[in-house]
Amino acid sequence: MRVAVLGVGSRGDVQPCAALARGLAGRRHDVTLVAAGRYAGLGEGVRFVPLGVDPEAVVTSEEGRRWLRSGPLGFVRGFRTVVEPLAARLVTEVDAACADADLVLAPALGAFGRHLHERYGMPYRILHFQPSEPTREFPNPLVPLATLGPLANRASYALVERLGWLMLGRMVNRLRASVLGLGPLRGSPFAADRRARVPVLCGVSPLVVPMPADWPAYVRMTGYWRLPGPRESGLEDFLDAGAPPVFVGFGSMAPDEPERVAGEVVAALRRARLRGVVQGLPVAADDDVRVVGEVAHDGLFPRMTAIVHHGGAGTTGTGLTAGVPNVVCPFFSDQPFWGRRVAALGVGPAPLPIKALTRDELAARLLAVPKYREKSAQLGRLLRVENGVKNAIDLIERC
Repeated sequence: MRVAVLGVGSRGDVQPCAALARGLAGRRHDVTLVAAGRYAGLGEGVRFVPLGVDPEAVVTSEEGRRWLRSGPLGFVRGFRTVVEPLAARLVTEVDAACADADLVLAPALGAFGRHLHERYGMPYRILHFQPSEPTREFPNPLVPLATLGPLANRASYALVERLGWLMLGRMVNRLRASVLGLGPLRGSPFAADRRARVPVLCGVSPLVVPMPADWPAYVRMTGYWRLPGPRESGLEDFLDAGAPPVFVGFGSMAPDEPERVAGEVVAALRRARLRGVVQGLPVAADDDVRVVGEVAHDGLFPRMTAIVHHGGAGTTGTGLTAGVPNVVCPFFSDQPFWGRRVAALGVGPAPLPIKALTRDELAARLLAVPKYREKSAQLGRLLRVENGVKNAIDLIERC
């Protein structure tokens, strides 16, 4: 098959898509990975089509950082001011890259699979990075509560999707008309996909989130889509010079007060008498703290004593697979959901929201890390032998 795999987003979104693309190429399919140019190195062995819109540049700009700090409703509204000016170019590039595909694999965000199917007729599969199919067992991961009760849990998915469509539907239909020559969607594309029973591949391990019993047969949880990472992290001298350090990094999330958070993090490390590898915060390096830019988490995390992060789906999966305790400091979106899962699995303490991060709270969690090591190591061993890429490709080929 000629398969187009869309990796629209930051590294945490692109890396699992690259893993699927490389796995499909290994099964002799003709694969195109479509993602921002900065991620070309992830597409080794497949055709790579770079997108001119770079999400990393968007979120690290001043306007982008204000957008990320604006909370859930502000984040959705920000699509119109931050994303829409770039969206026409993005849709044009995706359309050109996928026009000749026999099959499209696309994340739910943006509903690119549905748009391309309506334009060209090719089938598509929806990629989920968090369990987003309605279930009675837990609410939509974007809802910051552990449960609402069975009926309300299931209803929360429709509510979140309808609110999203209310905010973004006009923008989506403008782009469908102006770029793709398609008529308007009358409602949420997610609901339309469910009516059509479009197959969904959820790249999450059932060891981390048990697969809900009420999911339909066309929705499958495959395990994480892991990309083999480099063994070297570039920090070997520092790592070999002392006890395993703590990794602290919040991905593309920007704290409201980065200097304050940086100071609290360093103070917490000192109080817990731990060394640290810090990413993305204004921290001064010294003998016990190393500051890094972009680094391969797969090679670095297994050498940590704990991982402090924002709770993004990709970072959480990598952290759990590393087999060390995770301390989740969620900002918003699905991050509180992953923080609750970490605590429920016994592989880390209760989540510490970023706005509540102080040296006392973080140090207390770091000092408690030893009691989570055994379960973390056990889960990591199980996740490392789980082949989510193979499971997903088997399902793709079977259909």
